[in-house]
Amino acid sequence: MKVLNLQCAHGHGFEGWFASNDAFDTQLAAGLVECPICGDTAIVKMLSAPRLNLGNPKGPQAQETSSRHAVTEVSSPEARWMRAVRELMSKTEDVGDRFADEARKMHYGEAEERGIRGQATREQAEQLLDEGIAVMPLPLPAALKETLQ
Repeated sequence: MKVLNLQCAHGHGFEGWFASNDAFDTQLAAGLVECPICGDTAIVKMLSAPRLNLGNPKGPQAQETSSRHAVTEVSSPEARWMRAVRELMSKTEDVGDRFADEARKMHYGEAEERGIRGQATREQAEQLLDEGIAVMPLPLPAALKETLQ
């Protein structure tokens, strides 16, 4: 298994796991490798150090280094954004293209209030805003529209 450091044309860095370098090259050429943040398929392989599994490091210095690395990785803007979007998705109902209708029903008391997400045209969103119904666009990368692993 090859773990590669990848980056899209917008500068978003992420890891990709592939069976081999050839598998990466094949998937990249077919447009199957995309940025989990923005969905861009213009991906480049970044330089990376080899990963060596030398067992469980012992001692306070190893634990301190490991903790610092974890904090840095988790606190990147991309990681925070992905966590926030995943949380939002887990706490809202996907109503698909019925978004505008469902938002109106809730606003006018015809349906139970709940967190919803879905698709609306620009015109539908503007009409909802004119009616005093707060909506906000949230572009989602394709990776988040699938089952999260």
